[in-house]
Amino acid sequence: MTRTVVFDVGDVLVPTLSLHAVVGEGLGLPEAEFLSGFWSGRGAYDLGGASSEYWAGVLRAWGRDADAELMAELERRDAHRWSVLPDEQAALVAERAAAGDRLALLSNAPVPLAAAVRAAAWSEPFDVLVFSCDLGVGKPDPALFARASALLGPGEAVFLDDKAENVEAARVHGWEAHVWVGVEDAREWLSR
Repeated sequence: MTRTVVFDVGDVLVPTLSLHAVVGEGLGLPEAEFLSGFWSGRGAYDLGGASSEYWAGVLRAWGRDADAELMAELERRDAHRWSVLPDEQAALVAERAAAGDRLALLSNAPVPLAAAVRAAAWSEPFDVLVFSCDLGVGKPDPALFARASALLGPGEAVFLDDKAENVEAARVHGWEAHVWVGVEDAREWLSR
């Protein structure tokens, strides 16, 4: 039976180490203030909330007025981060596809980031793409894993995520799962 390797996107396939530099460029905000505002309200946005509401809230958290042009630019920068994979992650995806694994994505992501992934060339080898914004439920909610399993169909699912609570939720659902710490560790774990 073919196994499905299910990857998270943020901080797994696409590192977010440069979030402040990429999305916050030119805003003049200290990193801690930027990140605090950026992550405030992100949960609802990841579940399909309106982009305009999210970015207006972020700007308010930064002490700024809602500005449609700035909100559109911030959304574009945020989504663009997920449009390209680093070489190491791209190599891992190619290796797993060449080994005969079926590939899937399961990620908490708002509509613009999910759209960026779907449009990106790197997502082509993935048979199933599951995003929280499409289902209105996010990790680690057991309902997301149940719905993802239904979309994946029968067979073994192995899951890589950077958050221990998501890995545990996957295990409770019956998936084999591993906390992502890097490409080499994932390569080793997937090759056993």
